[in-house]
Amino acid sequence: MTDNIDTTPIGLLTDKVVFITGASRGIGAAAARLFAREGAAVVLAARSSDALDRIVSEIRADGGVADAAALDLADRASIRAAVNRVEELHGRLDGAFNNGAAVQQPGPLDTTSDDDIDEQFAVNFRSHWTAMTAEAALMRHNGGGAIVNTSSIGSRRANPALPAYGAMKRALNSITETAAVTWAPQGIRVNGITPGGTATEMIDAWEAATPGVIEHINASIPLGRMAEPHEVAEVAAWLLSDRASMVTGALVPVDGGAGA
Repeated sequence: MTDNIDTTPIGLLTDKVVFITGASRGIGAAAARLFAREGAAVVLAARSSDALDRIVSEIRADGGVADAAALDLADRASIRAAVNRVEELHGRLDGAFNNGAAVQQPGPLDTTSDDDIDEQFAVNFRSHWTAMTAEAALMRHNGGGAIVNTSSIGSRRANPALPAYGAMKRALNSITETAAVTWAPQGIRVNGITPGGTATEMIDAWEAATPGVIEHINASIPLGRMAEPHEVAEVAAWLLSDRASMVTGALVPVDGGAGA
């Protein structure tokens, strides 16, 4: 269990400006709170403005620095505008956690709809490509930075229940590694995380569509349980920090041993 883990802030992200997509819930919301506690000024982006505003208010009430930016991951102009908002607010960008995603309607390959495939491409792959290039352009102004992309354990093997989701997340792994090699000379590190089952609204929706999924996921994890969102956010925080200064091009499993 996680109850006995010491999560006292240590200033891991002190004075860093960090942009977070998919920040209104789940792993992204946990990351927003954690990164702010670790000293970052955070800019939170998602479609749900009400949820973002609540998290921003919560962080500010705790003494943190937080702002919100409107974002539609399916809209390339919206992504670039959100990154521009970071520049307007802070004049620089030190870290980016590209965490936003869309889950497909669960079902086998031959029943996956064209609309599902189009949405998976737009949100789970193209949005990251667009965000990363905009983030890197801003990071170069200040000598570099760090980017972390949220992939999935489902990208590492066959994914019969979520074929389009798994395919786009595997493509994300490739562009993550390519960006790491391409931008290393410019001082920009790029890594990915591949969470396994995590107790988020996305898993709840999958359970509603396919009852028994949560029980199956728990049984498949050697540690015997799903991750909590903050446990995944902790790995992203470390990768964004200067403590991970020699880590780039990595795809770090956060899955309780399920992919081993």
